[in-house]
Amino acid sequence: MASACKQKAKQAPPMPPTPVNVAEVKPGEAIYYDQYQGTVVALNTVELRAQVSGFITGIFFNEGEVVQKGKALYEIDRRKFLDAYAQAQANQLSAEANLAKAQKDIDRYNMLLKNDAIARQTVDQAEATYQTAKSQVAVAKAAVASAKTDLSYATIVAPFTGRIGISQVKLGTQVSPGTTVLNTISSEHPIGVDVVINEQDINRFYRLQKASTDSTFKLQLSDGTIYNQPGKVRAIDRGVNNQTGTIKVRIEFGNKDDVLKDGMSCVLNVLNNESGNKLIIPKKAITEQMGEFFVFTAQDTVAKQVKVKLGPTIGLNVVVLDGLKEGDKVITDGFQRLRDGGKITLGMPPAAGPGSDKAQGKSAAAGK
Repeated sequence: MASACKQKAKQAPPMPPTPVNVAEVKPGEAIYYDQYQGTVVALNTVELRAQVSGFITGIFFNEGEVVQKGKALYEIDRRKFLDAYAQAQANQLSAEANLAKAQKDIDRYNMLLKNDAIARQTVDQAEATYQTAKSQVAVAKAAVASAKTDLSYATIVAPFTGRIGISQVKLGTQVSPGTTVLNTISSEHPIGVDVVINEQDINRFYRLQKASTDSTFKLQLSDGTIYNQPGKVRAIDRGVNNQTGTIKVRIEFGNKDDVLKDGMSCVLNVLNNESGNKLIIPKKAITEQMGEFFVFTAQDTVAKQVKVKLGPTIGLNVVVLDGLKEGDKVITDGFQRLRDGGKITLGMPPAAGPGSDKAQGKSAAAGK
């Protein structure tokens, strides 16, 4: 009997329940986006090059300003082109005069031929001269048109409304046709954002091209701010890159305030198809084991470990796609000391304050 009593006395007392805090699983509006690295691109960009040779004699814009379509930007020395145009016009007048004389000759010779007063050979020669004069007029008109075109090329105008860059040439610079880049002009409103997507997402973006809303695309700039204009799918590239399995997509945004600049880096946020009313729990309730995710649920006074499938993180919360139901209570604090089936009690003990040791000492002394 004495040994039995001693053995009972040596047995460890049962572990007390673990104090925990819980949170109820509740549905909530879960709006979340998929992210794609993007680059801002002008929808229209043109390098301005000279089409005739000569020296720059005029620059008619301020660098970096928005220029309107048709505005004169550069002028190449026009004097030789004006002279060539004037000479071509004079040659046309001379050719037209020769044609008029040939017409009169053939009319007169035809009248004489009716009266047998002239040889047929003379009439034939007059007709040949007339046809030659007629072709010379056509050649002269073509020369006038060519000279006029060269004269127009001496003034370089904006092909569309856009922002012009810093000039690559100065007054007096000699330029050559097709080789010298004078400047670059690019459109700004609207503007595009290019992203690269996996081929598995192609159908998704085709659907978005047909039916996107103002909340479908959100653009995050490099400083972290969100651009406040809606976007839409402008174009999906013609084919998939067979080396990477990706395809380029261009999203169009309004840019009236000139916030977006060609070449900027950004992040395109695309509304996830599964956004909506979802079950949400605090992120701190999640534990990970071997790449799988678990939570502890409170079932009366017992903790039950449950495997869950997670969706995206939204702030301090996370979406639960599977494993829990509305109304379940997940343990958010104290589960670090728990195991499946462990005893729990609700409510974490209060944290010890700075005077807790003294208070405990006083209590011990009073007990004594």
